[in-house]
Amino acid sequence: MTKDNFLDRKSYLDILHKRVNALKDGYRQNIAVIGDESVGKTSIIFKFLKTHQDNYIIPLYLEIRPESRTSFVNRFIGVLLYNFLSNSGLPLKEDIDYLVRRSEKYIPKTTEKIKAILEAVNKRKTNGVFAELLLLCDIINQETGKFCVLIFDEFHNLESLGFKDLYRQWPKMLVSHKNILFILVSSAKFKSQQILSKQLSLLFGNFEVLTVEPFDIKSADKYLQERFKGTQLNRGHRDFLAHFTGGFPMYMNVVCDAILKTDNPNLADTLQGLLFDSSSVLYQRFSNYIRRFTDSGHGNDSISILYLVASGRNKIKEIAHILRITKKELMPKIDRLIELDAVSRNADFLKINDRVFGFWVKFVYQEKMHSLTFDERNQKTLFRGSIEGMIQEFMFNAQKPIITRMTEILNLFENEMVQFGRKKVRLNHFQEIKPLEFGNRNLRHGLIGRSNDSLWIIGFKKDALSEEDIVEFSRECKKYRHKLQRKVIITLEGIDTNTRLRALEEKIWTWDLNYVNQILDLFSKPRVVA
Repeated sequence: MTKDNFLDRKSYLDILHKRVNALKDGYRQNIAVIGDESVGKTSIIFKFLKTHQDNYIIPLYLEIRPESRTSFVNRFIGVLLYNFLSNSGLPLKEDIDYLVRRSEKYIPKTTEKIKAILEAVNKRKTNGVFAELLLLCDIINQETGKFCVLIFDEFHNLESLGFKDLYRQWPKMLVSHKNILFILVSSAKFKSQQILSKQLSLLFGNFEVLTVEPFDIKSADKYLQERFKGTQLNRGHRDFLAHFTGGFPMYMNVVCDAILKTDNPNLADTLQGLLFDSSSVLYQRFSNYIRRFTDSGHGNDSISILYLVASGRNKIKEIAHILRITKKELMPKIDRLIELDAVSRNADFLKINDRVFGFWVKFVYQEKMHSLTFDERNQKTLFRGSIEGMIQEFMFNAQKPIITRMTEILNLFENEMVQFGRKKVRLNHFQEIKPLEFGNRNLRHGLIGRSNDSLWIIGFKKDALSEEDIVEFSRECKKYRHKLQRKVIITLEGIDTNTRLRALEEKIWTWDLNYVNQILDLFSKPRVVA
């Protein structure tokens, strides 16, 4: 995020503001904010807290971390009272006894309940204390008319605090405590979705799930333009960073900071220092992360799968063949990696969720593990060659027209299944792929791919699609009599709602830049940066 420009995060903020404002009008919709680690979830929450100023809302932000139940109770009460008093004009201290004394005059029933909770906790009577804490928000609402917004960051860690019957009490209170809005945040995508779909799935009180994605390619480019304004970093290297980091704000920020610290920025030097140097922040981060796998009983299997996926051998059938096991034997190993949020599955393909970590596994960790001599100078030379090779491959592909890039990808299809949204699609193996010329002046170039049982007709448009383009393309496709047609229009610009709806009516797939890059990712090819 650059200064006050929150790039493509505004849609998330708008939903948070809308739901909190609706709480005062008697409409409560709880929210879960889910996404990969370092994708920017907490930044969104902090931006929301900074911009949402309302005297009738008491926000409670609590990071759920390993601690005792007593410590959690004290933090909860401290944050509640501190934020209640924050607009009072009184001098405040981060001391519970002080905050209780200051609050007694305004919320006597709430403070009386707080004293009872603290007394019970001091006597180590913590059964039911989580429900008692939530009840404080109801009491304060009755006394003042103010509403509490409870934000639990990494909420899945609540289980580790040992609250008895947590998921028996909490769902009941979600239904009955309608004056409390919950915003649950989690980097543990698999685990949090299990909790939301099972323990916290209710007829009333269900959570609206906001899945936070990395920056799309255009937002990443905009971020990098802002950061490198006035520097000598060329456009090609900037585009490579948008591709390499996968749009993760944290990685872009770390790389940008490192480049901007040098007088004569060199991208390969910077990445070598960040990823190969064992004292660097990213090396330490990935070393700690990989211990999740190496310390488990299935560490070797997990590392082998991660390495294969990172190396582009990411089809499930291919992995089973290389490891010399059956698909049935492989699937529990993949499921463990999915549960750890290390990989995600797209039908027949696997993808490492953190692409920078995948690069490190392939070119740093695995090379060091397989080294016979432990010659660091030689390893560094090999690593430098890998980085420069990646940059050169990206730059070479960036010069190709999009129609050439797609022709190369279509030639890689081998009847695999992929999933776009809720729809599964077979990537037919083509016996023939040829260029097409359409009669429409707005939609002129295309491709046609023939397989044994289907015909793909693909049109390309550099600028925004219109409903007229959809109608014209549909008319062109009707010239071909093949019963099983896949009709696709690829555009490098956005697609408005009306055009998408018209395309659905005509049974035409519309692929924007993000869709194209999803396919390129599956086949380990450099992304397109428009």
